[in-house]
Amino acid sequence: MAHSDSPLLTVIVPAYNSQEYLDRCLRTLVGYGTDLEIVVVNDGSRDRTAQIADTWAANHPGIVRVIHQENAGHGGALNAGIAAARGDYLKVVDSDDWVDRAAMREVLDVLGSCRDSADTLDLLVTNYVYEKQGRSRKAVIRYRNVLPTGRTLSWEEMRRCRYDQYLMMHALILRTELVRASGLALPTHTFYVDYLYSFIPLPLVQTLRYLDVDLYRYFIGRDDQSVNEKVMIGRIDQLLRVNGGMVDAMPRQGEVPAPLYRYMTHYLRINFVVCSVMLLRSGTPEHLELRERLWEEFAAADPESCAAVRADLLGTLISVPGRAGRIMSTIGYKVSQALLGYN
Repeated sequence: MAHSDSPLLTVIVPAYNSQEYLDRCLRTLVGYGTDLEIVVVNDGSRDRTAQIADTWAANHPGIVRVIHQENAGHGGALNAGIAAARGDYLKVVDSDDWVDRAAMREVLDVLGSCRDSADTLDLLVTNYVYEKQGRSRKAVIRYRNVLPTGRTLSWEEMRRCRYDQYLMMHALILRTELVRASGLALPTHTFYVDYLYSFIPLPLVQTLRYLDVDLYRYFIGRDDQSVNEKVMIGRIDQLLRVNGGMVDAMPRQGEVPAPLYRYMTHYLRINFVVCSVMLLRSGTPEHLELRERLWEEFAAADPESCAAVRADLLGTLISVPGRAGRIMSTIGYKVSQALLGYN
């Protein structure tokens, strides 16, 4: 663990053309004393993002730091933030999102008690809320059925996740040195690297804890957002690049505890579902052929992981080739879209 004079938590805020949102984000991240430092990575913005970030740094010296760099994409911004972090733990908060202040105070209390007791905690899991624009009912992703609360755990105590539950980046607070030791180097000029951030370090995690608070507010519903369906189809090459990185990082059965292997299979399955559905929704002959090839190449490169991903109903349905598979995939997509309210 880092020395006690270092911040407990570094929050990395990757920011690109975020002048409309950055103030809201940073307002929720200052005011915790020296326990929390903020590293804003201005990723080559062409609007007022740089000036806004610099104003916050001037008003909160030693708490807010700003890195200005040429545009390198979300992955490049995260790489810079991870390298610059001084805190014992890392949290990523995208510049259009924000956190709940009361929940953040509870997070810092838990991290502080772990440091005071020399209890090495590798991963702290919290809830996140889909703050969908124009939608009053907020979908909250919690893990009460997956992880016991109130104590430090091992992977052996992790239960099965539902399809809408996975430990995405918004739920994670990772020990900084563990992230660095994992060799995580995110691809530049690539969206959707949060899949890799929340996947590659996991085999190094030995101790984790679940704090049942709604910390992260995930703002969705804008037409230009990276998770918008049309935007995702336009960036399908980047989505497939991330998918390949996940396949490369997937451990073999027996190399990690069985519940972790099961979970990583679950998360990899979700990524294959997203890739398959977006190729399908695009509907071009090239993308339909690419969907078939995606599964063929997976089976050839890693037959064990491919079999594990296919070994449940969703994996079976999404990987069925031909017209029948396309119909089943479309139905599943529309049901999940209605349940979660994403666009």
